[in-house]
Amino acid sequence: MGMTAFAWRAAGWSATRKRTVRRLAGAALVLLALVAVDRLAAYVGAHWALSQLRTDADAAALLRVAVIRSEIEKQRTLPVVLSQDPDVRATLEHPDSARLSALDRKFAGLAAGTRTGAIYLLDVTGLTIAASNAGTSASFVGSNYAFRPYFRTAMADGSAEHFAFGTVSRQPGLYLTRRIDGPSGPLGVLVVKAEFEAIEDQWRQFAEPTFVTDARAIVLVSSVPDWRFRAIAPIAPERREELRASLQFGDATLAPLPVVPDPAMAGLVRATLPGQRKPRLFVEASAEVPTTGWTLDVLAPADAAMNLATGAARVLAVLVTLLGLGLGALAVSRRARHLEDTARQAAARRQLEERVTERTTELSRANARLQDEMEERRRTQNALDGLKDDLVQASKLAMLGQIAASVAHEVNQPVAAIRTFAENSELFLDRGDTQAARANLTTIAALTDRIGAITGELRAFARKAEGRLESVPLRAAIDGALLLVGHRLTQQAVGIEIAIADENVRVTAERVRLEQVFVNLLQNALEALAGQADGKIRIQAEAAAEQVRIEVADNGPGLPPNVMEALFMPFTTTKAQGLGLGLVISHDIVAGFGGTLAAENRDGARFTLTLPRAP
Repeated sequence: MGMTAFAWRAAGWSATRKRTVRRLAGAALVLLALVAVDRLAAYVGAHWALSQLRTDADAAALLRVAVIRSEIEKQRTLPVVLSQDPDVRATLEHPDSARLSALDRKFAGLAAGTRTGAIYLLDVTGLTIAASNAGTSASFVGSNYAFRPYFRTAMADGSAEHFAFGTVSRQPGLYLTRRIDGPSGPLGVLVVKAEFEAIEDQWRQFAEPTFVTDARAIVLVSSVPDWRFRAIAPIAPERREELRASLQFGDATLAPLPVVPDPAMAGLVRATLPGQRKPRLFVEASAEVPTTGWTLDVLAPADAAMNLATGAARVLAVLVTLLGLGLGALAVSRRARHLEDTARQAAARRQLEERVTERTTELSRANARLQDEMEERRRTQNALDGLKDDLVQASKLAMLGQIAASVAHEVNQPVAAIRTFAENSELFLDRGDTQAARANLTTIAALTDRIGAITGELRAFARKAEGRLESVPLRAAIDGALLLVGHRLTQQAVGIEIAIADENVRVTAERVRLEQVFVNLLQNALEALAGQADGKIRIQAEAAAEQVRIEVADNGPGLPPNVMEALFMPFTTTKAQGLGLGLVISHDIVAGFGGTLAAENRDGARFTLTLPRAP
């Protein structure tokens, strides 16, 4: 009996130890599973956040490349245009004080209007003779820049682009130069300095540090001022001394940029910002700046986003794991707690369904709002397009009102002639002279064809354009415009000269809208020539392989400087009763054809159109 009791107690202790061991083993497995899931969740969350940050950084880099490229392209046009300016050439040939002062003022106005750092003119020795900052403490006048590469390269090759630190202005910038040649050789070099301080200020408003490097990996433009003229990679001592001696970067030390790859995760860099002791994690996105040889880099902060994504992934993974373990435990104890588990699962399903229903409702509402916004935007765009078309049509109808007298005179002349020939034909028939009557009838038919051509041109001009580009004979469009303003040309005794190298050349455009542009330019020329005895308008066209260049010029007084500066802006006009919309609409029409419309003063006003050449 005693042995039996002892054996029973021993068996109970053994069973207890086994249950304890099983529980400890189960707890260890649960702990290992949680650790593994946590590590996996952290890895997935970090890489997901990194992918999202990289996508956003790439998009930001492309947008900022577009901004800086637009600024450079805008500034590049200035030296090309100014190198052809007759005042600039005259000043280089005869640099008297009056011309130099006038050129200083002209450069100052252009620099202010185009937000250019500086515009200045060098003679063949590199000496500055005129500058937009003349008369200021930072004036370039009298400074010799023959040592600058942009001067030497422009004198040798005709043009140059060089980024450097200003020795007088103490401001860095991109120097764009153009050589000006005379009959016997170079006269000098025109320099435009583009500064990027405004772009840097704009970049500082964003959380992402942004910088631009040249082909040597030296920072030129940066939203972090302390990073300017630092190098991404170390520069050899002899090369550094050579760069410092050239004064291209002033007295900058060309120290390495505090940005290094993160050793723990590919695609990340560590950067130390000014005023901070510890480096921070960033996602780096790079993009080439076309036509410059520069590279733009954007550093998107990664610490907060990655920590948030990693934490959320860990919490979600733990919740999912615990849910799985709970379901497993419920399955093991299903027999004992079948009813309780069934009720709990039903409650969990209801809660989950409510959440899914709530989330589905939110998504449906968000989708409906998005659809409404898209529809509203489409309606707004359609309305805007319709308003543009209506404005163009209204401009045409306004022109028709202006040229109505001309068209009426063009119609009245053949009508009067028809009446005369008809009366003569009646007399010829009474006399039995059928041959003379037939000749008169033939002439009447020709005159009716002319009336038909005039009214057809008028009807086509008044018709609303269909918006379809096609191959249009250039001479026919010019003749159509001349037909509508012909009486006014005769009335003002204005001579018209047409010089088209290829009479059969065709352009890609809309016939009606192209005629509208020509009518507007001819009307403006006639307005400018009002009261002038020797008024003359010249239309000249030259065809190249890809485009056709047309010039409409008059020998009138030309355009005032204040009007020229804002010529293609709405409500800019020299007419007392004008609205200042004709040239704006003409500019938009030509742009819609894929061409350009520009103006200049050269012995009167001269408007130049470029249109795509049609086969």
